Amino acid sequence: MSSPPRILFDNGTHKVLCFDQLVTGDGVQSNQFLIIDHNQHALLDPGGDLTYMPLSMAVSRHIPVQELTYVFASHQDPDIIASLDKWFLHTRCKVVCSKLWARFLPHLSASFMTQRSGGISTTERMIAVPDRGQDIPLGETVIKALPAHFLHSVGNLQFFDPISGILFSGDMGASMLDDAEPVTDFAKHVSSMEGFHRRYMAGNKVCRLWANMIRQLKPAMIVPQHGRPFVGPDMINQFLDWISQLECGMDLLSQENYRIP
Repeated sequence: MSSPPRILFDNGTHKVLCFDQLVTGDGVQSNQFLIIDHNQHALLDPGGDLTYMPLSMAVSRHIPVQELTYVFASHQDPDIIASLDKWFLHTRCKVVCSKLWARFLPHLSASFMTQRSGGISTTERMIAVPDRGQDIPLGETVIKALPAHFLHSVGNLQFFDPISGILFSGDMGASMLDDAEPVTDFAKHVSSMEGFHRRYMAGNKVCRLWANMIRQLKPAMIVPQHGRPFVGPDMINQFLDWISQLECGMDLLSQENYRIP
């Protein structure tokens, strides 16, 4: 049996759970999140076959899985949304994703298409978010789908829960660690993030623009899909300062990177 999820927030009618010990074998550690508000629920970045069975069993201890309201997909990677067909088949959920990926995600839902009932297509179960982002109603609140393009996907979204103050940041802030304990020593933590961000983020300009937006948002917590969260203004500001100055992606490239092998 998997260990209980981390309770990131719970005020009685609104709850945020983090499942962080579900990946075994060769897969990269990943965090999955469930937001519950009154009688509606959103599952964030549920992953692929490595996580589907243990995640669906863990989620079923907290909600009626077949009544899942949404699956949110920050981008199109396998560790984000490869299990889409199973969630479509076994729940009533709609998937929230960038409009750039809405036409591609049906490639992941072939088994749902062959077993669907009532003539409901994959496309009809998608909410395609425009580049500027939008509010997604959940229970008696909303989840804000925020633009985070090129961090690292060309059509990247992040999700902000205004009740808990948690920003679900996808790969931004990710660390190559096997647990989701909050960061306590930022300087020491940098070594677990730096290589990943230098390669996976598109460039310093977009990191700075993103950080400017997040400073206005003032989240209480930034929780990436991999590794450890940043909790409280001190750790969050240290991270935003660091990422604003980081040279990454295209900043690091020269003709040496484009040579015929």
